[in-house]
Amino acid sequence: MHSRGPSRPGSRPWSRLAGTSIAEVMMATAIMGLGIATTIIAMQAGFKQLDLARGTTLASQVLQSEMERLRMLSWTGVAALPASETFDGASYFSSNPELANRYTITRTMTADSTRPTEVKNISVSVRWQTYDLRWHRRTFTALYAKNGLYDYYYTVAHP
Repeated sequence: MHSRGPSRPGSRPWSRLAGTSIAEVMMATAIMGLGIATTIIAMQAGFKQLDLARGTTLASQVLQSEMERLRMLSWTGVAALPASETFDGASYFSSNPELANRYTITRTMTADSTRPTEVKNISVSVRWQTYDLRWHRRTFTALYAKNGLYDYYYTVAHP
């Protein structure tokens, strides 16, 4: 007869090793909970950055669009614009009210200090709020000359 364990009848030597203690279960649960919490925090940070990147891209497109619209105006049209104007995206860029109302565009125009009758300093600024309720702003500044590209293109190159 082979002996596999203690001499007590009905006892199994591996029974003490087969189970998991409550302390081990609690430790595994704590480690898993920490991993899940860290993942959620990382995902939230990623979503914030994604929202900011998306907003920055749209703001850049709005800035580019407004500058292109201004670039195509004649000197008379640019000179007739108000010194400062604030408008929403629905004015020129989007008919989608959710998107258009999210961005506030401000355009300021001043005469250049050295050439006030020939050059305008134009600054277009876009302001928006991300889903975490933080405000962001992007600004583009350019010079518009009276006898610049517009004048060359429409009077000399294409008479």
